[in-house]
Amino acid sequence: MKNLKIISWNVNGIRAAYKKGLVDFIKKENPDIICLQETKAFEEQLPEDLKNIEGYKLFLNPADPEIKKGYSGVAIYSKLKPNKEIKNKIGNKFTDREGRILSLEFDDFVIFNVYFPNGGKSEEHFEYKLTFYKEIIKYLSKLKNETNIILCGDMNIAHEAIDLARPKENEKSIGFLPEERALITKFLSKGFTDTFRMFVKENGHYSWWDLKTRSRETNVGWRIDYFFVNNEIAKDIKRADILSEVMGSDHCPILIEWKK
Repeated sequence: MKNLKIISWNVNGIRAAYKKGLVDFIKKENPDIICLQETKAFEEQLPEDLKNIEGYKLFLNPADPEIKKGYSGVAIYSKLKPNKEIKNKIGNKFTDREGRILSLEFDDFVIFNVYFPNGGKSEEHFEYKLTFYKEIIKYLSKLKNETNIILCGDMNIAHEAIDLARPKENEKSIGFLPEERALITKFLSKGFTDTFRMFVKENGHYSWWDLKTRSRETNVGWRIDYFFVNNEIAKDIKRADILSEVMGSDHCPILIEWKK
């Protein structure tokens, strides 16, 4: 039996997070795998000691520069050697060019590191968010019959009223609309578990705060970062936590420990 420690964090710019102690954080926490979102960088822009953290291999998937530079992007540092790395794809039909999807396949599980669209800029962006979610739900619902699945990242949706500090005021806000929340409900109904809610049932636990309103100081936040796993391995998740004391981004890291 081995305990796997996995962290997910929207760093809001990997180079900015580097200046605020990202490498020290990784060394201190010593995860087996850490998934980062909103990296906003290409590999050649990274300092050497960020590219080469001892004991880890870096997998990086930036946004296509034709779409937008310094935008989106995901990365994984892994101590474990994967059998396969897949960028930008969910199955064979859906492709994303915004650097939102990075998955690593291992012998007995696949980890998907995903930065889900916010959907707030226009109706077109919102429709893309819904399509993106639907494609992931469809594909992972099938894939879980073949292997174990860990889906983590910034999902840009607060699922239930307990997942944000002010649900009433945000009933018409993107990120808490009924049709968005229904997508997570549907995903969970396909045989997946929200790991954090296995351990913590009450509100007041958030992973994102608006920097503009300094809402972190008063903990007026949203829980929009998740670890979802297929039900078959949920019983082996021994810890799921939000590291709300860790600064450096408008999000904080989240983690799970899986006794496999």
